[in-house]
Amino acid sequence: MSTQFFSNLSRNYIEILENDENYDVAFEVGEDPNVKIFHAHTIILCHRSPYLRRVLANKKKNNNDDGVLTHLRLPNILPEIFQIILNYIYGGILSLNEQDTLEILKILIAANELLFNEIVDYLQTYIIENKVDWIEQNFELIHRTSFQSSNFLELQKFCTSFMAKFPEKIFKSLDFTSLPEKSLISLLKRDDLEMKEIEVWEHVLKWGLAKNPMLTLNPSTWTDDDFKTMENSLQHCLPLIRFNSLSSKDFLDKIHPYKKLLNHQLYEDLLKYYLDFESEPSNNFPLPRNGKFDSKIVNLNIISEISKWINKVGSDSKFSHARELYLPYEFKLLIRGSRDGFTPKKFHSLCDSIAKSVTFIKVKGTDEILGGYAPNWWNTSTDTSFIFSFKIKNNLFKDGIISNYRYYNNYYYDENYGPRFCNDLYLCASDPNSDYNNNYYQLRDFEKKIRDTDGQFQIEDYEVFQLQEKN
Repeated sequence: MSTQFFSNLSRNYIEILENDENYDVAFEVGEDPNVKIFHAHTIILCHRSPYLRRVLANKKKNNNDDGVLTHLRLPNILPEIFQIILNYIYGGILSLNEQDTLEILKILIAANELLFNEIVDYLQTYIIENKVDWIEQNFELIHRTSFQSSNFLELQKFCTSFMAKFPEKIFKSLDFTSLPEKSLISLLKRDDLEMKEIEVWEHVLKWGLAKNPMLTLNPSTWTDDDFKTMENSLQHCLPLIRFNSLSSKDFLDKIHPYKKLLNHQLYEDLLKYYLDFESEPSNNFPLPRNGKFDSKIVNLNIISEISKWINKVGSDSKFSHARELYLPYEFKLLIRGSRDGFTPKKFHSLCDSIAKSVTFIKVKGTDEILGGYAPNWWNTSTDTSFIFSFKIKNNLFKDGIISNYRYYNNYYYDENYGPRFCNDLYLCASDPNSDYNNNYYQLRDFEKKIRDTDGQFQIEDYEVFQLQEKN
């Protein structure tokens, strides 16, 4: 049996530091007029810090005299910050109770300079978990700091995620053109960037123009050399723009004037895509950004189509034949069979009392996606309910069919059923705790058929989402 008395040990080592006896190292910390001398002990510094061990070894080699006091200068660190670092070195204590967030950030930077990775990792987590409001108010400072060192990876990730989630809020306080290329690329790679793609393009152009102030704002005045210069500046950014997620008008007005920046084949593919509404997206096109949408069954093109059906977007709408996605809702995942299980009991525990939901069902062994929209809770229906189907061909969703509600009735809520759209489409099990084994489709209460085959089918997976209006 052993007993550990770390608190006494820590206090004793702090006393060694405070007594200022038998020291053999002198640190000159700070810059005029704020300079302070700190005394320390080689044997402790070497065992606590590999970085200081190397520095002191080099000093000793150059001095060739064990009796000489070793002097080290640390002009980039404030004396009050170094005192906190020394308390950590000697006593294993890092007290943040009396420190404001700016001082904590300075401790982080100093710890990184001295390669105290334990402090660096701890303080990144501490700031992220406890100082979110401060980060938002001082975002430019924390963002710039996070890219000063590869050791600040957690802060970098947090800043990039924060920018993706709140781009309008951040860009009002942040000079976007000052972003390091690494930061900009990290942002452009994110599928959850909450910005319209045309705004992404405009910000990237603005960033490129800031790097080339000799270029005019009007691309019609640019020479071929000017386009080449801009292309070189944006070479790592251009492949990350989702050009196929724009409206036709934005493509014409905002992309066409800069066509010389784009790869020739890419531009030709985009031109065909926007001029021929029956053309399929090129395999070279990146997928649209998905925001907060998380599905293993369908993509944003299907979500856009479903949203049009819900809001009755007709042929007179600008979105009726637009390539731009129509995404007025956030789709919040309530249940996924492959994640949460395929029992009615699990379905009811996660989805009951939820209004305005959409169900997607992947039929096993076929290319079909079936589903339905329920504007109310599962025990009632309205004339705005509908069911639908899509077929997957070459990873593309085609042949969408919507079937509107014909008879006013209910969904026949039952504990043995999962999602149920009257008598037409439902998932059913032998009992609430069993997996679905009686899944059925037949035209009865809705207007038209959504699949060629009636009767039972097996499911590969299913998902139910709650629709929430975007802010």
